[in-house]
Amino acid sequence: MAEYSILQVPVRGIFRSLSMGVKLILICFLALFMTIPSFFVYGLVNERTNRAKEVANEIGSGVGGPQTFLGPTLAIPYSAPGSSPSAPLERGTYFVFPAEGNAAIKTATEERHRSLFRVPVFQADLVFDANFDLTGVPEALPKDATLNWDRAEVLVGVSDARGALADAVLTSDAGTVTLTPAKAVDSVVMGEQKQQKLSLIGAQVSEAKPGNKFHVKSVLKFSGANRIAVLAYGKTTRLTAQGDWRTPGFDGGIPPATRNLNEQGYTATWTVPFIARNVRSEGAGNILASLDTTNLGISFVEVADPYQSVERSLKYALLFLGMVFLSYFVFEATTRKSVHPAQYVLVGIAQLIFYLLLLSFAERIGFNYGFLIAGAATVGLLSINAAWIFESRMQGLRAFAIFSLLYTLIYLLLTLEDNALLVGSVTSFLVVAAAMYFTRTIDWSGSVSGASSSVPVNQEGTR
Repeated sequence: MAEYSILQVPVRGIFRSLSMGVKLILICFLALFMTIPSFFVYGLVNERTNRAKEVANEIGSGVGGPQTFLGPTLAIPYSAPGSSPSAPLERGTYFVFPAEGNAAIKTATEERHRSLFRVPVFQADLVFDANFDLTGVPEALPKDATLNWDRAEVLVGVSDARGALADAVLTSDAGTVTLTPAKAVDSVVMGEQKQQKLSLIGAQVSEAKPGNKFHVKSVLKFSGANRIAVLAYGKTTRLTAQGDWRTPGFDGGIPPATRNLNEQGYTATWTVPFIARNVRSEGAGNILASLDTTNLGISFVEVADPYQSVERSLKYALLFLGMVFLSYFVFEATTRKSVHPAQYVLVGIAQLIFYLLLLSFAERIGFNYGFLIAGAATVGLLSINAAWIFESRMQGLRAFAIFSLLYTLIYLLLTLEDNALLVGSVTSFLVVAAAMYFTRTIDWSGSVSGASSSVPVNQEGTR
């Protein structure tokens, strides 16, 4: 008889004989274990993100990509004696920035599609005004160097000249000329990391003489993708930008002084005084490269990037796995009906599939609608599953209410951004407090099913 009753333990299931306290600990470890597959989902999100960047680069390369512009700058070739009488002359270019630069940008944007990926491209009309004051020039010329004023050029720079939609022109008192590849210096590598190269185009102007003051105006029309920026090319630089993109990001070395966003688009203005620019008014060598820190940028971004939003939601995977498992455990404890760990695993898998659904729908219809569909499907499945497990329609309705609140919380955490940590931590505290309240009468050392730890009986009713 004793042998028969020992064999009954596997039939009833070892998990039914666990105490409530031990099973809660087991469920906590199970929640930690179920976060491992979330790393594979995270890898898939990264793969799709990288693919989106590749598509953006492919489309952007055809229209000019992210564009950076340099307004009119005077370049004067110079020569200096070599280090010894027999050494050849040292040659270089001396740059003079305008005393005042005023720029205006107007952009028209559209989204280019390839498969599921979208890339914002733009057409920009740019106007650069520059007032030069050559009184006192040169101030920082190398020792014994001589400026060749006859070859002086006014230069304009652009990061990708393939985006030109029309000839760039320069207007001065002497008339209007078309800009061509610069003779003094054809390009400059920007920044310490040397990640960007500016192509320089220019034209000679008769007003570029020692001690003169003159005004020039350059008009350009270019296309590009994702971002447009202007370097603070004047000792004092003012930039006015407007466009039809409703969710721009203002980045770069100096933020705008004013900005306005509405349904029609955006407007923004920058004012960069000489002291804020922190670059000399003239000089030789790599002084143009020093302007990299002064770029005034506008990025054409989406408010809710699907890949970034899904990636952020995955960071809360452990929190919400734990909350759902804890909810099921409270149902189990209050109904005195045992739930097998395998059923917890299925619940965890359903939550992980939620992220796959969210990613696939967000790529097609946007993050908000994607979250609505994926969340509704997952909440419905978890609620029906609760009704099946606990054999109670009321438990299914209770699960529906709780999981609806839970997934609403997930959405709020992803949209609140700055307050996400506060909301998440307060909600977690309230969930744990609720679990403590509903399980306050439980005998944690008792079995999961609520039965006493009696010896199983055989078919004859003997112990």
